[in-house]
Amino acid sequence: METYGTLPDGREVKIFTLTNRNNIKVRVMEFGAILVSTEVPDIHGNIADLNHGYDTLEGWLNDTAYFGATVGRFGNRIANGSFSLDGTTFKLATNNAPADIPCHLHGGNRGFNQVLWSGTQSGNRVDFHYLSPDGEEGYPGNLSVKVSYTLTDENELIWQANATTDAPTIVNIVQHSYWNLSGDPTSLIFDHELQILADQILPTTPGMIPTGSMAPVADTAMDFKQPRAIGDRIDEADPNLILGQGYDHCWILRPAVDPRSTVRLAARVKDPKSGRIMTISTDQPGVHFYSGNFLDGSMIGKNGIAYRRRSGLCLETENFPDAPNQAGFPSAVIRPLETYEHTIVYKWIADSPDSAQIHL
Repeated sequence: METYGTLPDGREVKIFTLTNRNNIKVRVMEFGAILVSTEVPDIHGNIADLNHGYDTLEGWLNDTAYFGATVGRFGNRIANGSFSLDGTTFKLATNNAPADIPCHLHGGNRGFNQVLWSGTQSGNRVDFHYLSPDGEEGYPGNLSVKVSYTLTDENELIWQANATTDAPTIVNIVQHSYWNLSGDPTSLIFDHELQILADQILPTTPGMIPTGSMAPVADTAMDFKQPRAIGDRIDEADPNLILGQGYDHCWILRPAVDPRSTVRLAARVKDPKSGRIMTISTDQPGVHFYSGNFLDGSMIGKNGIAYRRRSGLCLETENFPDAPNQAGFPSAVIRPLETYEHTIVYKWIADSPDSAQIHL
């Protein structure tokens, strides 16, 4: 643990380092419970950082892309910044407006990515705590949140979030890292091979709010049931891609095969040049794939690099966007005596013929 920087109000921000026996190194910090960097060897043993981000705390303070952030209370979008719970309507910030249609995005004007968490390290695990007070960003209830990062010698980075409340509220806490498995953030992700274990997506309105229906991906540009280069069909005249200006949608994950565990494989990404492969497992019903469509080179990141459009990808495991307003979606409500839980397992594996794809 060391001091990473100081907030404008004088509070110190601590950063923590996790390492394993296979030369993987992860850094996480108290501001935003952010994943600052993930250094992973390629097939030749060359180590590189796979995450977009910044060299100093100042960059994260001014970040608008949610690089590496823990996002909440509600990750993704809520239509019109409004939801009703137990007969009361709650109004949230409308801090995003695709197609000039206002919505609430990633927790509002000052979500979990912009607050100081309290961190403690024990071995290869870091726990972050934050108490979100009743009324913060318009959400009801005092929400006690814990987020942990654990690095194992099996090359797994386990991210876990849980939360409890003293009044009914909604929760959808999301991990929002941008990945470029080549380790070269000046390159684009078009050659990355992606596989998503899902047969359907949530189509959206022009404002990127789910319509409430579920559409099959088969024989469309949204079909990643088998590994496919992201760049193969990203600019097709597919209605979904036109609305999102690329991939920016929630895939509906298949349920767990093993009834004893809800954590199951969700996605796999491979960079052919470096041989790095990352699998993502989760207990959530969806994964939102975002292809970095709105990166435009204006954000200057690590080592002075300008992050270009589609230089990084996000795979955000989550409850469905706008779930509080969609009766047919999994509930985002938690009540006193209940616990919200969300687990992600990132795993890096060596390239081999056996890792060519996840067999569906």
